[in-house]
Amino acid sequence: MSNEFDFNKALEALQSGQSLTGKDGVLAPLVKQLTEAALGAELEAHLAEETAPNRKNGKGKKTLKTTSGNVQIDTPRDRAGTFEPQLVKKNQTSLSSEIETKILSMYGRGLSYQDICEHVQEMYGIDVSKATITAVTDKVIDEVKQWQQRPLESHYPFVWLDAIHYKVKESSRYVSKAVYTVLGLKMDGKKEVLGLYLSESEGANFWLSVLTDLQNRGVKDILIASVDGLTGFPEAINTIFPQTEVQLCIVHQIRNSLKYVASKNHRAFMADLKPVYRAVSKAAAEDALDTLEAVWGERYPIVIKSWRNKWETLSAYFKYPEEIRRVIYTTNSIESVHRQFRKLTKTKGAFPNENSLLKLLYLGIQNASKKWTMPIQNWGLTLSQLAIFFEGRLDEVIEL
Repeated sequence: MSNEFDFNKALEALQSGQSLTGKDGVLAPLVKQLTEAALGAELEAHLAEETAPNRKNGKGKKTLKTTSGNVQIDTPRDRAGTFEPQLVKKNQTSLSSEIETKILSMYGRGLSYQDICEHVQEMYGIDVSKATITAVTDKVIDEVKQWQQRPLESHYPFVWLDAIHYKVKESSRYVSKAVYTVLGLKMDGKKEVLGLYLSESEGANFWLSVLTDLQNRGVKDILIASVDGLTGFPEAINTIFPQTEVQLCIVHQIRNSLKYVASKNHRAFMADLKPVYRAVSKAAAEDALDTLEAVWGERYPIVIKSWRNKWETLSAYFKYPEEIRRVIYTTNSIESVHRQFRKLTKTKGAFPNENSLLKLLYLGIQNASKKWTMPIQNWGLTLSQLAIFFEGRLDEVIEL
């Protein structure tokens, strides 16, 4: 057959510098030949199994997107129209899942639709539309839903909770949506994002529904929860998990304090504030807070009042040794996840719907979690200390 793959010509092409795969790759004719042969064999087998009279009925043409570029193939037909090919189904336009995998990988790394189109064209010589990219990435949505509903472990020593905001189109206008992120530290000392939740605003009432969802998915106990300074947040946590110790993020508190301090006084104010949150004990911290108020109280009473009002949850970490303090005094662990989110979404601006946002963040989590293979530093020592501080609460999950 004149259209059979010529291995000698292919070898010459490779030796002359032509690529094996991709756009104009030497394998394209072989892909065509093998695909058509397989489809022909499928039709022969189908006709052999038919009980009613049936026979071949010519061929149609179809262009397939493959890793060797666009390949036009002849697809066999039968007279009765009962033939359903399996290798290349009737509405299938891509022979290999590799292209879809590459699209998902690029999308999950925050590349814009335009960049993805250009990369696919460069790698495979295939033109893909934005609609195609959307169709490919939409396949992740069912996976996201299953991930959101998956069972969780019964005990988490540490959980961090925070929100990040995005613009999402709703009823023909763009509104700000809060994405609530829950990051947990498992009993093996490794991190895990427990869930993502969307709401129009960040509030204690919605956090209550988030915590209820965690409980419904199997979480029985959280030892320590690190959160930002949202009013009502500690109460929302203790409503669902009454034994959980709540630690307000010191870094959030410092940032909020500096909003009310004149920029010319930032350095001096911070020098007096540092002995408060860096103190060796709660008593020493309270002495430093008294000193801070004596120096700055008249000029910035609202700042001092904020520290006083939140002191019980701000100072919770002082009761623990350094290994535990370092983990809980700030929500930096979850903010690092949000930094990854911002890298992914910086090319997007706004999102046409909630699913388009969730599928991107989910893919980002899957990429980030590949690096979470090791426990946090000194985890064995930290877990031993937690077992002492929270006597009896970890007995059923600690293997001795």
